[in-house]
Amino acid sequence: MCVEDTATEKTPFRKLSGYDFYRDVLGSPKYVVAPMVDQSELAWRLLSRRYGAQLAYTPMINAKIFALNPSQKHRDKFFDVTHAEEGGPSDRPLIVQFCANDPDQLLASAQAVQDHCDAIDLNLGCPQEIARSGHYGSFLQDEWDLIYKLVNTLHTHLKIPVTAKFRVFPTAEKTVSYARMLESAGAQILTCHGRIREQRGHNTGLADWSKIRAVKEAVSVPVFANGNISFWEDVHKCLEETGADAVMSAEGQLYNPALFAPAASAAADDDDASGTTATASTLAKGTSGEGIHMPHAELALEYLDIVKSLKTKTALSAVKGHLFKLMRPALSREKDLRERLGKIGGPHAVDQYIEVAEEMKNRMERDEVEAAGKSIDELVATESTSGLKVLPHWLAQPYFRPLTHLHQVDLEVNTSSRSQPQPLSKPLSLQLTNALAKNEDDLERPKHVHPVTLTV
Repeated sequence: MCVEDTATEKTPFRKLSGYDFYRDVLGSPKYVVAPMVDQSELAWRLLSRRYGAQLAYTPMINAKIFALNPSQKHRDKFFDVTHAEEGGPSDRPLIVQFCANDPDQLLASAQAVQDHCDAIDLNLGCPQEIARSGHYGSFLQDEWDLIYKLVNTLHTHLKIPVTAKFRVFPTAEKTVSYARMLESAGAQILTCHGRIREQRGHNTGLADWSKIRAVKEAVSVPVFANGNISFWEDVHKCLEETGADAVMSAEGQLYNPALFAPAASAAADDDDASGTTATASTLAKGTSGEGIHMPHAELALEYLDIVKSLKTKTALSAVKGHLFKLMRPALSREKDLRERLGKIGGPHAVDQYIEVAEEMKNRMERDEVEAAGKSIDELVATESTSGLKVLPHWLAQPYFRPLTHLHQVDLEVNTSSRSQPQPLSKPLSLQLTNALAKNEDDLERPKHVHPVTLTV
């Protein structure tokens, strides 16, 4: 045996862990796109990376379905390795998420994709009924022995690290014990969603950042914070309050894929000293210390251009879902475009989507021209329930769903480290937005409602 061969044999593969993995493989990301069924697909991940996202997760894949159907053609529907675009150079760093309740099925599924991603994530957060019936997600959270085995099996047998995304318990003490168990099982990153399992749908309420901070202080691996992220200001307030290493966003990022893109300091040049005569274009660019809110039709066209450029097939349900969310601020006004968007289908659907987005762009540019010279006070409205800002209808922005009953927002139960209400003018108050928004984990399950029926 030659010397070179001997040297090679004596150099074992070393799987990085914890902060070594977070730093040297992932690049110490702070801005993370959440795993979302039918919504964090390749085309959306590529768009997100253009606007500040530093790490992305695939949609959740059911390990049982993946493992029991080993044909590559079938598996490519969930994660396409045939065309070498998913997990390719432009789609990294990337974490593939699975839901599972069987360690062997989870391992088989993870091994099939481990050469095309940087880690495997176990979904322990989905609170929906499909997760209850399928026995996965947050409905495993009382079965710690099973969860330990799921995580430890991947930790022991994969070439890449395992991570876990989970929901908090009603008490910080049990949440911390849970996180420590996941760490001891081998999870190298913990993503903590600051809501309990029962906080979904109309009972969503606020995520509890204090429990995320308790987890961060109790473990030695990186922690990602999830929940209450709708604006750029929320991102940094969350990092400050939780001490987390990164912030993950689901719905907030879907309505504004530039959520993680900070405004350039030069964007304030058009403002006067008080900022009261800012133009519509200035609002889109943002000002120093804020995020940007680009024209949504432009973002839609950019996304559709990515879809057309890929060999990897993008599900039309995903495309339609994105367009309804992106252009939502204007679709209630442009009802004919909403109707056209809902009816699109068939082999030429993407071209038809482009036509609608181009028409939307023309109409929004018309409206922006008409608004030229107006002050911020004239351009920015206030959401009646929360008192939060609503930007001009041509800009991408969060969607606030008014509550049927205000008592559903229980600020006493779902408080974090704050004991006094904060003024609505402060970034902290923007945490209320997720109490008015659809539950993020609705995006961690297959949709049974056609995107056409989305409220716009």
